[in-house]
Amino acid sequence: MLDAHQLNVFLAAARALNFTAAARQLHMTQPSVSQHIQALENHFDTQLFVRSGRHLCLTDAGEVLLPMAERLVAQSYSIENRMEQLKGSVYGRLHIGCSTTLGKYILPLLMAEFMLKYPRVEASCLTMPRETAVQKLGGGEVHVALASEREFHGDLLFEKFLTDKVILIAPARHPWASRDYIEPAELLEARFIWREEGSGTRTVAEHGLRQMGISVDKLQTVLTLGNSEAIALAVQEGIGVGFVSQIMVSRLVAGQVAPIRVRGLDICQHIFIGCNGGRVGTAAQNAFWDFVTDPHNPVLRRLHFSEVSRRDGYAFTAVSATVGSL
Repeated sequence: MLDAHQLNVFLAAARALNFTAAARQLHMTQPSVSQHIQALENHFDTQLFVRSGRHLCLTDAGEVLLPMAERLVAQSYSIENRMEQLKGSVYGRLHIGCSTTLGKYILPLLMAEFMLKYPRVEASCLTMPRETAVQKLGGGEVHVALASEREFHGDLLFEKFLTDKVILIAPARHPWASRDYIEPAELLEARFIWREEGSGTRTVAEHGLRQMGISVDKLQTVLTLGNSEAIALAVQEGIGVGFVSQIMVSRLVAGQVAPIRVRGLDICQHIFIGCNGGRVGTAAQNAFWDFVTDPHNPVLRRLHFSEVSRRDGYAFTAVSATVGSL
């Protein structure tokens, strides 16, 4: 009789095409993964992988087995989760994919509260580019994904749960730091540090500037970086100014940079949670979805920004965000 656990090991190995990587994902040893694959090959009396040194690829039999194994393993998890739900218990694995910024500054806050509420859940949080997270969500490799844009792909379902401001920051001793507002035209005088083209933060910043009649092409760009943390630290070092997530600033460089108000400019970035509607949700996945999208979620309520007027000194006293209405 087929062993669902062996099929799950096969799936991990087939996706990673590396027994060591599959072992890390499954919290197993590499020899144990090899033994399970060997047992499965003995069961079918056929080879499932072509082994060439450290490289693996699926045989024709392995390619045929892959989609059937995915369905059987998903059904196995569904049965176990359903039976546990009848006992009122939430347990099992939860795989979450998200971008680096969300994974560093939002997800840990959510997971700390969620794991207290559901201690029997074993979670893994994988940071990756948004496009990769969406791809893995579609392939069933992650149960949920957090993204800064709503995606429309096949059976994928996305709901807004948080709104983060994107703010302009400058070095703490920058001339703008002591002013209540700057005028939009003054942006043409600044040296800008940007995220790479296509990033969520840059996209919403460009849109906000265009609405004010300012093209990024007219601004002086001195540096382009691959993540928002690097921008914040570069601004802190006095290289220039840049647009970044307010949540990230409040947790990384609060007090080390100056948030700059631009008259008439208000940029927000929505954050979404997504699942694959074409797959049966596990108990852990459903519990996490309900937890994140609950407007009374205590973590989301704490993600609130309070400003102290410049008269009394401008300070980040908490994280800025608003709960998204669903």
